[in-house]
Order: sequence, then C-alpha cells, then structure tokens
Amino acid sequence: MTVFADLLSRGLVQEHVNIGAMTTYRVGGSSRYFVEIDGHEMAAEVIPVVQASGLPLLMLGNGSNLLVADGEHEVITIHLGGELAELTTEIDAEKVRVFVGAGMDLPIAARRLSSEGIVGFEWAVGVPGTFGGAVAMNAGGHGSDMSASVVSAGVWREGRYSSWDAQSLGFGYRHSALVSGDVVTDVVLELAMGSSTDSKERLSEIVRWRREHQPGGQNAGSVFRNPEGASAGELIERAGLKGERVGGASVSLKHANFIQVDAGAKAADVALLITRVHDKVLEATGVNLLIENRYFGFGVSR
Repeated sequence: MTVFADLLSRGLVQEHVNIGAMTTYRVGGSSRYFVEIDGHEMAAEVIPVVQASGLPLLMLGNGSNLLVADGEHEVITIHLGGELAELTTEIDAEKVRVFVGAGMDLPIAARRLSSEGIVGFEWAVGVPGTFGGAVAMNAGGHGSDMSASVVSAGVWREGRYSSWDAQSLGFGYRHSALVSGDVVTDVVLELAMGSSTDSKERLSEIVRWRREHQPGGQNAGSVFRNPEGASAGELIERAGLKGERVGGASVSLKHANFIQVDAGAKAADVALLITRVHDKVLEATGVNLLIENRYFGFGVSR
C-alpha cells in the first residue's frame, strides 16, 4: 500500500468533495481528493505526501475570490482548521507579536485584536478570506495590506517546512513569491498597542462603508483590479453593463465590479459574464481590465 493510499484508508483524505459550494460564489465542481488539516502534527504527516503525489494542489480557505469550474477536478484540495485556525499574542512594551494559523478568518482576527486594543489590522475586517490566501496574494483594502504587518510565514514547499521572512515573501500589489503547490500553515504579524475605542470605531466605519457600497449575497468581491487612476466599477458602469446577465450570473446593480450569482447558476455562467464585461469595457473605453478573481479548472491562467 502506498503512503497516499494509507491516508485514504485512514480517512485522512476524502474523495469526490464539492469544493465549488465552499466558495463565496457557491458554484462549481468537485475535487477528486480533499483533506482538512487540523494541526501542525497532521500537517507534517500529510503535506509531504500530497506534495509528492504528483497531483496538483489547491489551497482552499473561504474561497472568497475563487471561481471553480464545473465538473470534477483531478486535484488534491487542502483546507486548514483546528489549531491552524487559531490566534495567540505576545505583548512586549508597545509591540505585539501575533501568531496565527493560516486557516483563520481575517475579519475574526481583526475584531479580536481590536477588542484587545491591538491596532493596525482593522482594515482586514472587510476582507472575507483566511490568512493563508491573504499572504499568498498580499490581500489588502482600506489603505493597507498584509505586507504592512507580516513578519514571517511558515511555508511547506516540496515536502519541506521553512519560515519565510517578509523579504523572502516578496510582497507586491496583490502578489507574493508563493507559487501554486506551496502551503502556508502559520503567519506572524507585528502590530502595536493602542486605543481599543478608536480601533472599534475604525472597524465600524469599514463595516458601514462596505454595507453601503457593496452587495451581499453570492459573489466573490471585486472581479477586476482598479486600473491606475481609475475605478473598474465606474468603467463597467460607463460601458452600460450594470445588470448584464449570463444565465444565473449578473453584474450587480449596487456595484458594477461585483458579479451576483443566483441559486442554480453554473460556474460557466460567471466565467462567460466576466469575459463579456472585460471585452465590452475594452471596446468602449480602451482599458484592458485585469481579473482579480482567481480561476481554477478552466484550462486558462487568470
């Protein structure tokens, strides 16, 4: 019996799991194999095996910027939970070290830190992702991003674990040096002590702004990056595309850079609508919008 087959027989790896339903679009297909890693001990046992399997790996947090193609995909999907979704802090004078599992939600961490008077991470209350994906894409918003506070991240690459400092992570705009197949399991932040009252007010302002300007429901946030000096949403609206529909997917009437998905829609509907919006904006304005959503299983690089 192979080591991978042993993981299957012990129930550590599941088969034929619907991962599209785990994304915020809530559409798309399934993963041939799926494993939820609940701690560092399990990570050390499982990750080297799956990284050596020869199958592609998909890291799945909240799936808040991910569009999974319909059908089943011959991949191993990894989801982090348990102690890899927990947070601890160490306070030294005015500096605070935050040790957080890569499976933890950013908004949960932002609220907890704020309640303890730990400041500098309030912006993350508006980012519905997990720390692993946030480090990989240098997630950000409301004037900050992960690079502002990340000291290091624990990364599994080719079956070996190492700690990457901020320089090694190579942060850029919505980018890092991490590549497909890398697995981030833990992150260290450096923040500061401050006023819990002021911090909570900042959180409330961000939440109010998002409720006023962005739609809820089944979507994956901003579809396109804002071009320099312009707003993708305004360009889409200028092209007359608010409300544009393909099957069960439509351009939001509240914010044109969001795509809303109806129950029963297909991932193909979303992908076709994204392409249509891109092409029509290019035709109407001459601007080549870059896709911020991440595609998986479509046979194209997005």
